[in-house]
Amino acid sequence: MLYSMTGFGKSVKEFPGKKITIEIKSLNSKQADIATRIPASLRQRELDMRNVIAEKLVRGKIDLSVSIESRSGDVSQRFNIPVMKAYKAQIQQAAAELGIPEPESDWFSMLMRFPDVLHVESVADADESEVNATMEALKEAIEALCSYRRVEGEKLEAFFTVRVNRIAELLGQISKYEGERAARVRARMEEGLTKLSGIDYDRSRLEQEMFFYIEKFDINEEKQRLAQHLTYFIDTMKAPGAQGKKLGFITQEIGREINTLGSKSNHSDMQRLVVQMKDELEQMKEQVLNVL
Repeated sequence: MLYSMTGFGKSVKEFPGKKITIEIKSLNSKQADIATRIPASLRQRELDMRNVIAEKLVRGKIDLSVSIESRSGDVSQRFNIPVMKAYKAQIQQAAAELGIPEPESDWFSMLMRFPDVLHVESVADADESEVNATMEALKEAIEALCSYRRVEGEKLEAFFTVRVNRIAELLGQISKYEGERAARVRARMEEGLTKLSGIDYDRSRLEQEMFFYIEKFDINEEKQRLAQHLTYFIDTMKAPGAQGKKLGFITQEIGREINTLGSKSNHSDMQRLVVQMKDELEQMKEQVLNVL
């Protein structure tokens, strides 16, 4: 089964005086790239959170946001009233000495621009109950994200199945041109020989060289390997675990066989089929990047 690397999960936990909200989202990436926004009270548990995320989500560009809302009215920032009074007195004194008018009304906006007007109180580390609630909410958010990934993975499975079946169908159409292709190559060679009047040559040796030349254009091995790669892709897609990297490698092998078919085809209708196969494969390559 496939899992997409794209996903979103959210969990909310409430307990006396506080509300914890966790949101986690992921996009495609070659490895686990985790970015966090965590309150200062939970910084000592950031490594634990990262370990849980890396274990469950494996890889992806992952953004974690943790917010704690206080229900008791406590805030970590307070107005520093003495500092604000001092700033106002200095402004009034400066206005008097410089002979300029004082601000008429919006004192508050002016004072808020000065440093140290807001006093930030030190934040204590979260207690055990808060930490436990946070870790539980994190696991719930991860499970929600995994469910999202699975739904997107099912869409990818359907997409890949259509593309693989289409390539197999195009591969099957190549056979009807193979006999005609060999006959055309032989006819062109014989036609060229007829134009070389007055030149004596060994007929048996010519037949042997012609056989080797036509054999170079044989594509049976490429067709067989391509069919095997397509089957392997489907089998890998249905296997458990993270299969994205392996599927990427298989698409590379599929591409090699299709390219070889194109270089050996020497037939316009076969080359047209090869171009269509390449188009289907490119669509697969784009979406493989989203597979976990």
